[in-house]
Amino acid sequence: MLFAPDTEVALRSAVNLINTAANDEELLATVEDLNSFLDAEEFTGSRVNSLDELSSIKRLRSELTALWSSDEDTAAKSVNKLLADAKAMPQLVKHDHWDWHLHATTPEAPLADRMGTEAAMAIIDVIRSKEMERMRVCAADDCDAVVLDLSRNRSKLYCDTGNCANRTHVAAYRARKAAEGE
Repeated sequence: MLFAPDTEVALRSAVNLINTAANDEELLATVEDLNSFLDAEEFTGSRVNSLDELSSIKRLRSELTALWSSDEDTAAKSVNKLLADAKAMPQLVKHDHWDWHLHATTPEAPLADRMGTEAAMAIIDVIRSKEMERMRVCAADDCDAVVLDLSRNRSKLYCDTGNCANRTHVAAYRARKAAEGE
């Protein structure tokens, strides 16, 4: 384990949120899409179920997308902004099936504030650990999804949104075979 379990959950959730807009797809087109996403991510707390809430999550997604591939100083500024905007106040909590972990907002805080704060708190650990290189963009030429590399040897290059790794490896194999046949 590289990071605390709640940090890894929050980082994966941030990746999944960012990737709802990868490759010119919009997977959060409706409030129902947002609710499905939140249920899949097991995100707790209040929901307004409005178009304004959906818009705020899309703005957060854009902020996280920019943060994901930024340098350490820019990422730190972005994290601090997310925390300040949410008036974050870290506290240790235990609920549902989750053991002790950090929340920095109340369950009643606006959804975008809660999600942004959770992502920011996780990215703090990434920055402090000097592990920003684990936050990448997919190596496939035709993909702009993001990647969280939690592998031991820092070798994860491709996203989990499709079959980028397989497609890239097959293309390389075919290119090698074609070159051999010439």
